[in-house]
Amino acid sequence: MRPDPVIDALAGRLVAARPHGRTLVTGLTGAVSAGKSTLAAQLADRLSEQGLSVEVISTDGFLKPNAVLAAEGTLDLKGWPHTFDTPGMLSTLAAVPSGPVQVPVHSHVTYDIDPALARRIDRPDILIAEGLNLHFRAETPAPADPLDLLLYLDAEEADLEAWYVARFLGFWEAAEHDLASFYARFRGMDRKAVADLARRVWAGVNLPNLRQHIARARPVADLVVRKGADHGIAGIDDPPN
Repeated sequence: MRPDPVIDALAGRLVAARPHGRTLVTGLTGAVSAGKSTLAAQLADRLSEQGLSVEVISTDGFLKPNAVLAAEGTLDLKGWPHTFDTPGMLSTLAAVPSGPVQVPVHSHVTYDIDPALARRIDRPDILIAEGLNLHFRAETPAPADPLDLLLYLDAEEADLEAWYVARFLGFWEAAEHDLASFYARFRGMDRKAVADLARRVWAGVNLPNLRQHIARARPVADLVVRKGADHGIAGIDDPPN
């Protein structure tokens, strides 16, 4: 991995926060398409180079299966807090330091929980749980907090929308040769129509979720990582208090 002073500094903060002899349970949240999985992978690579065992999981694995969401009438709001098994997520994160734990996995190809992809996590030096639904510190009353460290990945809304549309189009393009993909259903649409659909989904689902729920993690995070329009990290801020 090519040296990156910002990633190095952020990795150093994680190392410094690790409880002696115990797994550091880290949350990494932010808007849909903010780049959470990319940043988590960069941190994992840098920490692994330092001889630490690192596991990255996605909170998407704790989304309720599509069949359950459909029965509840909430499939169109997938990603909102009520579409998660939040008690299951919190109890799993709390159990990681004493492990091993079984972690469910959500497939971005089928857009559903895939039991065949479930993973066994056994007390790594550092766990990074990236994804949505990590704003529980802001709840009143707040549940018991399983996180040692919470990172919030911040970006301008206009950039987030552009990144979401680009990602949606990427999945749509890949579905041309994968009929099992959730995005195969959109292959009969032209590129402009798909981009317009993605913008509607952003405006109707992801942006309200960001404003009403996800962004509540920002003021209660331990570190805020700011991104620029080029997807590069512009800075790291400590909490306001």
